[in-house]
Amino acid sequence: MRWFVSLLLLAMTSAAVAGQGRVIKVLPLYLDTKGRESLSPSLYERDAYQAQLRAHPHDRAALRFVVQWKARSVDWSKTRVLVETRGVQGNTIVNRSIEHALHKGGFFSKWENVDISGKDFEDMGELAAWRVTLWEGDHKLGEQKSFLW
Repeated sequence: MRWFVSLLLLAMTSAAVAGQGRVIKVLPLYLDTKGRESLSPSLYERDAYQAQLRAHPHDRAALRFVVQWKARSVDWSKTRVLVETRGVQGNTIVNRSIEHALHKGGFFSKWENVDISGKDFEDMGELAAWRVTLWEGDHKLGEQKSFLW
């Protein structure tokens, strides 16, 4: 009987806990003028093409953050991912933040693309640091950030 009461209390407390979530992985990738991050599906080719785009800024058209995230027991209408960047243009630091609403995923983790393009990308300058956070309303669920953040 004791184990049943303990199990019941454990179930009730876990149901009362706020949503849980985390940012698992973040891949910042440059896109060329045709919207490509790679010339072929090979990971080696993607890394080589990204090195080429970093070396030749005039070939870049956008910056894509590919975010792997996971959340459960959250209010999906309030769940979002926030991407913050710091770029360097000349002698000034340019801060940007892009918010992207999330939709209910499956049982496992989900991938989301957040793009910075157009005037926002042009004004950002050279990417120096980034931070990606997962939010439910004003409660932070998870975070990943670059070394220089």
